[in-house]
Amino acid sequence: MISNELREQVVEFFESVQKYYGDLTEITEGLYSHGDTFDANLTTWNLSEFTLIRSAYRNNGARLMMEGEKMYYEISAERLVDFKHPGRHVYEFVELYGVNVYRITKVRFHSKY
Repeated sequence: MISNELREQVVEFFESVQKYYGDLTEITEGLYSHGDTFDANLTTWNLSEFTLIRSAYRNNGARLMMEGEKMYYEISAERLVDFKHPGRHVYEFVELYGVNVYRITKVRFHSKY
């Protein structure tokens, strides 16, 4: 689903995410079903914060994983349809889970650098 260029950007992100270990990590997750016209007001949101201690790629299931104490978050590499880096220490992943059912994950690292 994801283009080769976007795939390379995601791989680059996960190869360098270690620089954020020890940083407060904010994940805002939204579920929406209006794919052609994303509207934040029609999205169901969740917010989590944790200190990032580990990240990995799980081959079994093709998942990108970020972990903190008592927190574990995965993104499906196979379901990715978009990836953006809209600002310093801010990343956005969009996964397609069904006909017009999307999950957007916004990751913000509160880095001292």
